[in-house]
Amino acid sequence: MTKVKETEVNCIPLTTTNSSTLNPMHSVTNHEYHESPLTIKNWLKSKIRNPQEGIKNYFLSFFPFLTWIYRYNFTWFWGDIVAGLTVGAIVIPQSMAYAGLAKLAPQFGLYSSFVGVMIYWFFATSKDISIGPVAVMSALTGSILDDIYRVYPQYELHTIASALALLIGCIVCLLGILRLGFIVDFIPLPALAAFMTGSALNIAMGQIPTMFGNNRSFDTRQATYLVFINFWKNIKYCNLNAALGLTALFLLYAIRFICTQAAKRHPTREKLFFFINTLRTAFVILLYLLISWLINREHVDKPRTALLGAIPRGFQNMAVPYLDSKLFLKLLPYLPSTVIVLLIEHIAIAKSFGRINNYVIDPNQELVAIGVTNVFGPFFGAYPATGSFSRTAIKSKAGVRTPFAGVFSGMIIILAIYVLTPVFYWISQASLAAVIVHAVGDLIIEPHTLKQFWKVSPIEFFIFWAGVIVTIFSSIEDGIYVSIATSGALLLYRIAKARGQFVGRVQIHQIVLTSDNDTRSATRNIYVPLDRSNGINPMVIPISPGNGIFIYRIHESFLYPNAAHYTEKMVNQIFIETRRGKSDCYRNLGQQPWNLQTSRHPEKDIIPNDSRPRLHALILDFTGVPHVDITGLQNLVDVRRQLDVYADWHVNWHFVGLSNPWIKRALISAGFGSSNNGRNVFSVAHAPTDVNHEEIHLHEDHSSSTNTIFVPILDIDRPLFHADLDEAYEAAVNSLSSR
Repeated sequence: MTKVKETEVNCIPLTTTNSSTLNPMHSVTNHEYHESPLTIKNWLKSKIRNPQEGIKNYFLSFFPFLTWIYRYNFTWFWGDIVAGLTVGAIVIPQSMAYAGLAKLAPQFGLYSSFVGVMIYWFFATSKDISIGPVAVMSALTGSILDDIYRVYPQYELHTIASALALLIGCIVCLLGILRLGFIVDFIPLPALAAFMTGSALNIAMGQIPTMFGNNRSFDTRQATYLVFINFWKNIKYCNLNAALGLTALFLLYAIRFICTQAAKRHPTREKLFFFINTLRTAFVILLYLLISWLINREHVDKPRTALLGAIPRGFQNMAVPYLDSKLFLKLLPYLPSTVIVLLIEHIAIAKSFGRINNYVIDPNQELVAIGVTNVFGPFFGAYPATGSFSRTAIKSKAGVRTPFAGVFSGMIIILAIYVLTPVFYWISQASLAAVIVHAVGDLIIEPHTLKQFWKVSPIEFFIFWAGVIVTIFSSIEDGIYVSIATSGALLLYRIAKARGQFVGRVQIHQIVLTSDNDTRSATRNIYVPLDRSNGINPMVIPISPGNGIFIYRIHESFLYPNAAHYTEKMVNQIFIETRRGKSDCYRNLGQQPWNLQTSRHPEKDIIPNDSRPRLHALILDFTGVPHVDITGLQNLVDVRRQLDVYADWHVNWHFVGLSNPWIKRALISAGFGSSNNGRNVFSVAHAPTDVNHEEIHLHEDHSSSTNTIFVPILDIDRPLFHADLDEAYEAAVNSLSSR
């Protein structure tokens, strides 16, 4: 347990050692430590130790399958073939349905899914993800194709789609080669959830008219709210397609509900119910294909329901993608949104299933994989493809063992392209629309997750709704931009308005109860905010350093957006709690700076018998500061000059927690760290002399019999750089007597 005592500590131990016979200061004198300066040359040498090996590993990293393919075994093969065939059965109806979202014929969905599963495994670092057409990317592609075809009808739709896939594939692949995968981390979860939810609502609303058979009465590419309004205006035009679509949607949800409940009641048959649930899409499509054939077999010339239509056998659109300057310039404005969708869907899904299945993906390599897939896809007639959430979940649950499972999925797709195309003619478009509505329903964020957003960060909760609302009332692209822009603005605001804290000391007693019911007590200092904003017990009162000494803690990087904000609060508080070095520095009105707010009689502003201390030292806790830039450093220099004038003497600046050598180098270049005071305080530690210094960290138990020397923890030539706050405070107190 811990007892809290509201008292000050006047000194700190300089070292901890098992030997009481050594003179620590004599030892330090004999073994002084002078830190070698950090130079660009030394830094580059530390980063490039073996360039040949680094280059070799860099290129080998592009082909991760080389690290596991030679260990491929029958157990892996069995898991991969089951998962691959399962996904193959699902991807065929889904890819044809998603091709409709992209305004393309069904076969282009099959082409895209084939290329995705067959190429991805060479470059994959995720065993679970399944590449191919997805609802959101298909809907975005469809809107782009509509916009360009309206202006340039000379380009066929599949030509535009192939050119789009080629361009975004090159961009994403380049990002991966340059190892820029970290940029995906700048897209937060609320923005991702808003994008997925808004897109799902947009897609579902666009497919409902098709499911009811009245989509020909109005444009389903309008904003979501307009499609919703026009749907109800034209509800009277619904026909037999509505019966097929609604019953197919109901059956999909019914099968999922029944299988989920049955798996809970019969856990021994969970695997069986999983596969039944997984294959529900294929089952429903086959069932309604039969129903559609029965309804329309006597009406081939004029079908009674909307059919998928004739699909050519084989790869009929294999060719070099066409891209001229006019088409390139027209596609250029759409590239940012498509690249963002491609990245966030794929990387988010890959990371998620990596965490679930206890492995780590390489985001950079995943960018290469998805980029190469989209570069080669257009040569087979494919349009943009990325990772699918639903198929990835199925693949993971089916027991996939390696990325090679995609090859087995590709075999099923090849079978469909060359053998089953005549059968696809009779597939009902209403049932395909039901499949899409059912699939995108999983993308909508659940209420309990939304409630968690509100509890964790109300601001991000509203960012989520902003993205959803813009998507509904405008477009998917605008929703993406609004979500990311508002999240980025929030990030910049938090960086710019980062606030430091003045901290004080609390001495705590840690009481340890031993096995023989004896107690052992130890005391130490902790430093907590003086305003107790970190939620400590309100009965604990931190002790302010006093005597003109201030301890200021900074929690983030000290950079140009927030440097002035940090120091402004710090300086204002110092002015409140201390007095000037010269109380009569402005003897008359003419000597006052124009922006100093005082009365017309300066002598009246002097506080008689001012008991406030004069500023002596400032301790900056940089433990949470990973970076300092030029603007931040110049800000410190300016504040140092300002405080020296204010105090009318040299104010000591102490720094604690300089973990980054570049911060130390920057501070030294500005003149920080040195002191003319002869009574410097620094910490020393003991180190054995009979072992290799490279291996000292391996020896944790140094008995008194070991030959030891005392060495300073930090460079003693920079006495104002300290190992901890205790040392810094003691140094500031010791230097008071020299004033």
